[in-house]
Amino acid sequence: MRNYARSLLGLLSAVLTISSATAQQEPGKEITAVPALAEGLSLHNLFQSNMVLQREKPITIRGWALANEEVSVSFAGKTQTTKAGADRSWKVIFPAMPATAEPLRMTIKGKDTTLTLDNILMGDVWVMGGQSNMQEPLMNLEGGDVEIASANFPKIRLLTVPAVIDNKEKKNFPRRQKDKQPDGDWDICSPQTVPEFSGIGYIFARRIHMASQIPIGVIDASYWGTPVESWTPLSVVKSMDSDIVRALISDWDKKVAAWDPKKELENQIKQYELRMDELKKQGKPSNEPPPSKPVGAPIDNQNYPGNCYASMIAPIAGLAVKGAVWHQGYNNARPDAETFYYQVFPKMIASWRAAFNDANMPFGIISLCTDTTPQTLDNYLECMMDFGIYVREAHYKTFLDFYKAGDKNIGYASSYDHRRAWWHPEMKIPAAERIARWAMVTQYGVNSVSWKPPMVTKVEPKDNTLILNFDSDVASVNSEAIVGFSIAGKDGKFQPAKAEYLVTGKDNNGKPQQNWKALVLSHPLVPNPLHYRFAWGRNPMGNLRMVYIKDIPLGTQRSDNWTVADMYENYTGKKSAVPGLVNGGEAEELKKALKAADLERRIFEAQALLDSQKK
Repeated sequence: MRNYARSLLGLLSAVLTISSATAQQEPGKEITAVPALAEGLSLHNLFQSNMVLQREKPITIRGWALANEEVSVSFAGKTQTTKAGADRSWKVIFPAMPATAEPLRMTIKGKDTTLTLDNILMGDVWVMGGQSNMQEPLMNLEGGDVEIASANFPKIRLLTVPAVIDNKEKKNFPRRQKDKQPDGDWDICSPQTVPEFSGIGYIFARRIHMASQIPIGVIDASYWGTPVESWTPLSVVKSMDSDIVRALISDWDKKVAAWDPKKELENQIKQYELRMDELKKQGKPSNEPPPSKPVGAPIDNQNYPGNCYASMIAPIAGLAVKGAVWHQGYNNARPDAETFYYQVFPKMIASWRAAFNDANMPFGIISLCTDTTPQTLDNYLECMMDFGIYVREAHYKTFLDFYKAGDKNIGYASSYDHRRAWWHPEMKIPAAERIARWAMVTQYGVNSVSWKPPMVTKVEPKDNTLILNFDSDVASVNSEAIVGFSIAGKDGKFQPAKAEYLVTGKDNNGKPQQNWKALVLSHPLVPNPLHYRFAWGRNPMGNLRMVYIKDIPLGTQRSDNWTVADMYENYTGKKSAVPGLVNGGEAEELKKALKAADLERRIFEAQALLDSQKK
């Protein structure tokens, strides 16, 4: 399977450099399949037959040739000529072109060699980034079989960037190699090519293509088990004025310094010999050669800061694209999540925009998906102790920061309400459709749909309640009771809140008039509420959304700034060993205290019910 192959490539940390060569081309021979990197004339591997080039932006074509070799590129009736530099690199720039579904040919000529690319379309190119929940193939999704069977969209083109992860910034990526590497080629979208492609990437592309009717190229540049700092340039991470970021870099430096390649190779040879002996005993002898180089160097780890950027974004940097969509967060669900992610994520977005030469590049955020036991009123507070919630909060806060600063190309979609109790929830089609709503409205002028989640405009304590005002009408799903809000007073102890519409008066028939843009939150155990949280669980309760549109829920958010360490002190009366952070034992102790508070509340509610029956 493709995911296995990609994981294996990442483990091996193969190094791709300009010096890696393929068979030399024969002089004067026309070639229709571009090799990975030729000794003579070659193209960057982004440029292939069947690709989509970005419309309405200058078109840069680049590659390599012999030093000082003259190169001419003909495309769409125009020809550009240049000379390769001393480093063998060359590039030409064509003027911007409108979208067209008519297949175009590109011809690249050098001194003795001609390269030809066919079936090129002009349209929009989108980059899909993140970790395994973005990488998850369409064939694994709920409803994926139907999508595969109907994926006859020849104007959608698919490219997966090979995951060849190490610490070296790459200028190119390898092409597909049969039985060795399944990724690296542009494919025409069909039931045969789409099953192992990013499910979210395909669904997003399918929806915007259907809406716009222009060709769509979608590039999957995601990789399993990776944190946000790995997708941010190392130089950017190191330049951040943050103690928590510096601590992370320091930890990695210690791992790198402690790694002994000689000892590691000796250990790996011993493990190899034990494995071969076991296979021999089982009557399954193997021809696998012994390891000659140690693998697993910390500096080449997929989680090392900057490595995924250097290995999967840098190779495609400089390509003109329409925008990017991001879905990631599981590997950042750790004790530093509440501070670290919010600090790094905006830097990552800016870095990607810089990589694709567009400071205003559209960037859509799909918030962290669900995991663990679903939150209920029985385990409500206990479920509030999970570091993943703070990653999801950082997704929404980052979106809000950009949006409120006037960024017209930032997008957001929640996925917490799908409530799958697994860190690889297979219900991804609705999340992809949600972020496609944003693109359809903001990038393709589709005014008949909505995308923006409701936003809180004001929080007002009043008469033992907390009043929330919104910028749009809000409602629950199917007129159910509104759930998912919790409130706390100055003691920082939360309770799940009753949420009702603000009553503003009575109509002519004496019925209450309700303000659908205002909610009143209350709980008898919180007499003077000051703050609220919403959808505050890894697999949270929370059913509030834009009225009449069930597919746009309120984002995970809070009005307080209590840290997990603060919550630990609020509920246990003890301070954390490290100021501002809790360790594993403290996190478990806090969870137990929250569980006890859940029980205390349920006993209170049961007694209140019994008392009401006596009246």
